[in-house]
Amino acid sequence: MRRLIDYFFKTLELLVVLCLLAMVAMVFGNVLMRYLFNSGILISEELSRYAFIWLTYLGAMIAMREGGHLGVDTLIKHLPLFGKKFCFFLSEALMLFCNALFLWGTYKMHDLQVTNISPVAGLSMIWIYGIGYVVAVVMGAINVSKLYALFRGKLSEAELVQVVEAEGLKEVEVHLASQPDAGSSKGARA
Repeated sequence: MRRLIDYFFKTLELLVVLCLLAMVAMVFGNVLMRYLFNSGILISEELSRYAFIWLTYLGAMIAMREGGHLGVDTLIKHLPLFGKKFCFFLSEALMLFCNALFLWGTYKMHDLQVTNISPVAGLSMIWIYGIGYVVAVVMGAINVSKLYALFRGKLSEAELVQVVEAEGLKEVEVHLASQPDAGSSKGARA
């Protein structure tokens, strides 16, 4: 099952790359057409906008799995274990609720989006905004799996703080902590 999930997210990463390449090709091609031939490709503007929508949602799913979303751990890291567990539960439960709302909203708008046709490409808008179904289900499944791990006691105390440190920041903090106080050494030399 783990391999299937890994393949799913690798496929999402590939789709993000393809969306980005398509956007670059369409926008750059349109710019060249405008400057060189004083014309443009109308469909490229619309399709690049749709690729950006998909890229954003696909990237959000990947970032959620990797724990790459922004967060502030100033308070959480100073709480006792029970406080960290409670905040973790509250955070995941609220995100699960938001994903349920997102799924419900996508479902309620489904009939409207099916009949709404894009002006240039002629696509049903459900092909663009229907990504909401996928995002809500995938992110909701991640929330449920984290809550399940919490209730089973499978999360370490470090995993309860969901903020990922910036690259290199941890090493700098460790290095500075191991050095003698820089302020007092400068004062002693002067």
